[in-house]
Amino acid sequence: MEHYDYVIVGSGLFAGTFAYAATTRGKRCLVVEKRPNLGGNIYCEKIEDINVHKYGAHIFHTSNKRVWDFVNSLVSFNRYTNSPVANYKGEMYNMPFNMNTFSKMWSDVRTPEEAKKRIAEQRAIIKGEPKNLEEQAISLVGEDIYKKLVKGYTEKQWGRDCKDLPAFIINRLPVRYTYDNNYFNDLYQGIPIGGYNILIDALFEGCDVELNTDYNENRERFNAMGDKILYTGTLDSFYNYRYGKLEYRSLRFDTEVKDTDNYQGVAVVNYTDRETPYTRIIEHKHFEFGTQEKTVITREYPTTWEEGMEPYYPINDDKNHTLYQKYADMAANEEKVIFGGRLAEYKYYDMDKVIESAFALIEKELNWEMNYGKECKSQYYYASV
Repeated sequence: MEHYDYVIVGSGLFAGTFAYAATTRGKRCLVVEKRPNLGGNIYCEKIEDINVHKYGAHIFHTSNKRVWDFVNSLVSFNRYTNSPVANYKGEMYNMPFNMNTFSKMWSDVRTPEEAKKRIAEQRAIIKGEPKNLEEQAISLVGEDIYKKLVKGYTEKQWGRDCKDLPAFIINRLPVRYTYDNNYFNDLYQGIPIGGYNILIDALFEGCDVELNTDYNENRERFNAMGDKILYTGTLDSFYNYRYGKLEYRSLRFDTEVKDTDNYQGVAVVNYTDRETPYTRIIEHKHFEFGTQEKTVITREYPTTWEEGMEPYYPINDDKNHTLYQKYADMAANEEKVIFGGRLAEYKYYDMDKVIESAFALIEKELNWEMNYGKECKSQYYYASV
């Protein structure tokens, strides 16, 4: 039987970042993945010579230069800027909420001062602390924007009326009093040139891999193969749902080839009315400024998670937090198993935050600090802590 320093369960960005550091350090790693491919949710499928984001749109953005330098040491990024638009019953609005949005929403609004005044008037109808998501959203952006651009989309996303959702789900909504359609405020943004699979291949280079394999169904075998286990799957499944199942929202994707070179003119269109069953349409070629004769679109349908489906968004209410903590307490007592990543931590992470979390584990577990040295130009080196 082969033996490894680390058996890594799952192959998303957290697992990949750790695997890269471990193999660079001379450790032997085996990656065990349930899916037929590496990469977790950033995996791309080539259709009509277009890199299709199979598990939803992924735009890399960060203000952490250490993270940005790391991923750029492995793959070059293009200059893609995320500028989605919202479709409300045929009316088109720019996202995030900015002066282009406000001047379209209210024909008499032209200046930032006029927009601030209009929003302040509408926010004032909420008195006291918001009691639910609807009141929270109105207190942030006013009633008109809430009704057209927040309410329907959010209710589809979570499968519940906004009045029945807790206020903390929306702690903030981006409101900008400029004519700037860049969705993110981060310093760095882009898509890997050639798609995310190039990044995936670089992260797992040097690892042995078993695909189409469920670690939890072969646990004794894999535990015997590794000095340590890095587990990035769902925490409740690791313990065979002993206390019950953590809840998630899942997604269903309907992908279609269109016999046109440009279907919607932008990578992402959000459908914000309640009646349209999907939340958005992704046109993948626009992530990489594609010029192919055909195009590929994906409609994204939120759905209730059931066992066997992919868990995307944790439902972080009090009930699930209490349940997760029971599993986390058990995990803290494991001697051989390390837990990490969005599923094991029951958190929704942006991609850069996943890598930041992996950096922290690398520094603790491998006793190495990730540095970007001037003498290294375009590659990372590691220094013993």
